[in-house]
Amino acid sequence: MSKGTINVSVDNIFPLIKKFLYSDHEIFLRELISNATDATLKLKHLANIGEADGVEYGNPIIEVKLDKEKKQLRIIDQGIGMTAEEVEKYINQIAFSGAEEFIEKYKDKDGKDAGIIGHFGLGFYSAFMVAEKVEIITKSFKDEPAVHWTCDGSPEFTLEKADKKDRGTEIILHIAEDSTEFLEESRISELLVKYNKFMPIPIKFGTRTETLPKPEDAKEDDPAPTKEVDNIINNPNPAWTKAPTELEDKDYNEFYREMYPMQFEEPLFHIHLNVDYPFNLTGILYFPKMTNDMSIQKDKIQLYQNQVFVTDNVEGIVPEFLTMLRGVIDSPDIPLNVSRSYLQADGAVKKISSYITRKVADKLKSLFNNDREGFEKKWNDIKIVIEYGMLTEDKFFDKAKDFALYPTVDNAFYTFSELKDKIKDSQTDKDDKLVILYASNKEEQHSYIQAAKDKGYEVLLLDSPIVTHLLQKIEGSEEKVSFVRVDSDHVENLIKKDDEQISKLSDEEKETLKTFLDGVIPKEKFTVQLEAMDSNANPFIITEPEFMRRMKDMQKTGGGGMFGMGGFPEMYNLIVNTNHELVSEILNTKTDKKKERLVNQALDLARLSKNLLKGEELTAFIKRSYEMIK
Repeated sequence: MSKGTINVSVDNIFPLIKKFLYSDHEIFLRELISNATDATLKLKHLANIGEADGVEYGNPIIEVKLDKEKKQLRIIDQGIGMTAEEVEKYINQIAFSGAEEFIEKYKDKDGKDAGIIGHFGLGFYSAFMVAEKVEIITKSFKDEPAVHWTCDGSPEFTLEKADKKDRGTEIILHIAEDSTEFLEESRISELLVKYNKFMPIPIKFGTRTETLPKPEDAKEDDPAPTKEVDNIINNPNPAWTKAPTELEDKDYNEFYREMYPMQFEEPLFHIHLNVDYPFNLTGILYFPKMTNDMSIQKDKIQLYQNQVFVTDNVEGIVPEFLTMLRGVIDSPDIPLNVSRSYLQADGAVKKISSYITRKVADKLKSLFNNDREGFEKKWNDIKIVIEYGMLTEDKFFDKAKDFALYPTVDNAFYTFSELKDKIKDSQTDKDDKLVILYASNKEEQHSYIQAAKDKGYEVLLLDSPIVTHLLQKIEGSEEKVSFVRVDSDHVENLIKKDDEQISKLSDEEKETLKTFLDGVIPKEKFTVQLEAMDSNANPFIITEPEFMRRMKDMQKTGGGGMFGMGGFPEMYNLIVNTNHELVSEILNTKTDKKKERLVNQALDLARLSKNLLKGEELTAFIKRSYEMIK
């Protein structure tokens, strides 16, 4: 037996490792199983290239064993193993020098932005975050004796021969008093499923009972036979590790259910990522059915590194608009810090992000070209992602022109170029600007939509929460195009033509009417405007100017700049149609009381069509209406 002292100058390195090495102690198990996997795969590689003479690779597994009584957790592999010399080198020298360098660099920080993983052995020392003593019993695949290494969390260690006969490594953790949660079977099972669900080597954790088919001669009441089998917690060959040619749609859907067992709806479609230059990346992204609530969608994509789960916060790797998708990305080339949980921003990540954006755009274009009808049916379920991408990623915005759709209130779908061709003759104003009309709520804005349709105009239905921001961007990229919501002005003013209506009222009559209306209609809510319109148009129409409304909408969803419109009181224009007979009747009514009653009734009808009449005011309107028809 030999004893030794690890040559480090930092005092009490273990408490520092425990505090700073990882921000989350639970990942010790992930690190130890990752090491066991690496050791197994190294043996496989050596066997494949003929460097492991006389060694049969077989079907190795990694086993996790729990002994609550002895307060021990063991991780056993059948991998490459280590000789005494290798233990001395990799555990006592390289690992500690790496740990020391790490501590020196980051001991005054919180550890969250800690250095790049890759110091061989640092993963192993995460064991000391939860264990008061750690043992390694290991036998190399080479014809050398097994060794037993022990360390109690001080710089002293012992190294002696062991009687282990089979190749591989066993790590024994003597769990510390402050970490007894890791002696609970449910906790270990939870961590194995979380981090190691798709590791490439089978991982055994206990056994489970499997029900066998009944024998043919069994009676109906006979219980089905059972047997105890290894409880393998992982799928070593997940779908993303296979070539797309090996998979069918049902395979992709089965893998989706494996990743998201609580999702009962099938994904709309998937995108298989597979690139090996200039970086390595594989994965599968799924478009689930979306809602307009962007806040609840994110953090469903899982990031793996060589099939080891790292994080479900993929911000920075995946463009923000795609964080609403689901699926998995696996890349050994994404630089991660020592806790494997925080990204270092660099060129590789930017290239990966651009690649994913391009792949998604290409897939959407392909779906649109190959099955437009099917794409249109899915549009409402995927539009929030596409519109968000158009808003936030310029390259995606350019590509999306080929497949982004603009639906109408009548469920017709146009690309932007198709839409322009469709409406250029009827919706170009006197200044040669193309005016695109839209509604955000088909029910609430029905009367305004109908007025526009009666004029032969096409009305889009754009109801995403970010649509206001997107319209600003489209207007900035297109010459002589503007979007106008149907309730932002009366129909004659939405698309101004050269021909103007002549008012039936004289200037004097208009002045008299305006003075009366200003005395009755609350100034803090409405700005009264007299307009000559078609006599069949409504007498009173409430509108909200496009610019003011957009500023408010943009501030609600982030934006709006210095204007701060979100805090402004609601202000509307009340447009009074001077050519409507009710307006003439109001003007010619003798008593002010009756005149005021007509104005209030007409105003409330306009408010009702704008969905602004509620509560006490709605009750008063109903009561007044009944009195008028007695």
